[in-house]
This record gives sequence, C-alpha cells and structure tokens, in this order.
Amino acid sequence: MAKFDKQAVLAKIGETGMVPVFYHSDVEVAKQVVKACYEGGVRAFEFTNRGDFAHEVFAEVVKYAAKECPEMAMGVGSIVDPATAALYLQLGACFVVGPLFNPEIAKVCNRRLVPYTPGCGTISEVGAAQEVGCDLCKVFPGDVLGPKFVKGLKAPMPWSKLMVTGGVEPTQENITSWIKAGVYCVGMGSKLFPGDRVKAQDWQYVTDKCREAIGYVKAARS
Repeated sequence: MAKFDKQAVLAKIGETGMVPVFYHSDVEVAKQVVKACYEGGVRAFEFTNRGDFAHEVFAEVVKYAAKECPEMAMGVGSIVDPATAALYLQLGACFVVGPLFNPEIAKVCNRRLVPYTPGCGTISEVGAAQEVGCDLCKVFPGDVLGPKFVKGLKAPMPWSKLMVTGGVEPTQENITSWIKAGVYCVGMGSKLFPGDRVKAQDWQYVTDKCREAIGYVKAARS
C-alpha cells in the first residue's frame, strides 16, 4: 500500500518542483541513488520500470527508503498498462507515471487514491486525462514539445498541473525556462545521473546536483 496519500504526494512533488527519474538493475546502486537524492532535498522519486525484474528491485528499494528516507514518496515510471500499475501499487508505489495516456491505468490508480501522471503530447490528451482524474499530467517528450507548448496550454487551461520530462537538464537556464513557462515540476533522468558518476559511485555528486536543481526551481518561482 502507498505510504503517502494523493494530496501528500502532489504536495511533495510541488514543494521541491523536481522529480529524479532513474533505473538500475543493481539493488544496492538504486538504494544509494535514492539516499543521495533524499540528502539533496528530493521528496518524490520515480523508479522507471525499464529492465527485467525491475519490480523486484523496486520492492527492495521501497523497503529501504521507508527506513532510511522516511519522507520520500517512491513512485514508478514507464507504466503503459493497468496490470503493471497494479503490480507496483501492491509493492508500495505512491504514484504512477507513464510515457502515454491509458485511461485503464487511471481506474486502477483512482481505486487506491494514488496519483496517475500520464504522458501527454497534445492539449486534447491533457484534457482527456484530466477528465478521468489525473491531477498532474506529464508533458512528454519535453525536448520535442518545448516550453512554448506549456505556455500555450496554460493560457486556456490555467488550472493544469504539468510535469515535464525528456531533455530536462539540471542547469539554471533549462530549469528556469520550464518553470517560467508554468510547469508544476520537472522530471530529470540521465542528465542528473551521468553513467560515469554512477559507475564511480560518486553519490555526493548526485546529492549536490539535486540540491542545485531544487535551488534553480525555487529561484525561478520567486
């Protein structure tokens, strides 16, 4: 069961304005990355369902986070069907993210009052997702659609809460452009976790980058 309810999860995501997006097949590496992000101020973490037995890694990381990172809401990403969503909800996922919008996933998540953030590439998709209870929609791929898409969408639909992933970088210029356009939060993957740094187990680098990115969000909002 999810450790935090829908309102608490959305509040955590909104407060920091940044969600790390990460996958690794090694449980210990995944644990250390979550811990490093937590120490950098992150309070919502998206573990992507990418490799074989990814759910087994997630299960162990959720147990670890419950003890070592008590305020962290652990979510799952890259979910495209309701069966996989149900599997991760059973393992304690506090939110579910996908690259596309599948209304059947919304039903599974709504039943447990867990936020479902679907990937949307058009304004109509965002509207359809909102109709079935998706409080937070993902603009994806962000590097293709750009900040102008967000600004254009928010003009007629100012109530929209949007997360952007895909091409987001932990730089002041990039993060500021998205926050100023009106996103609720940004999701960051490979740019936050360079392969060489992960391989070297340079967790301090990850912590510093997270703190830096959250700082850019705060500055852009003010």
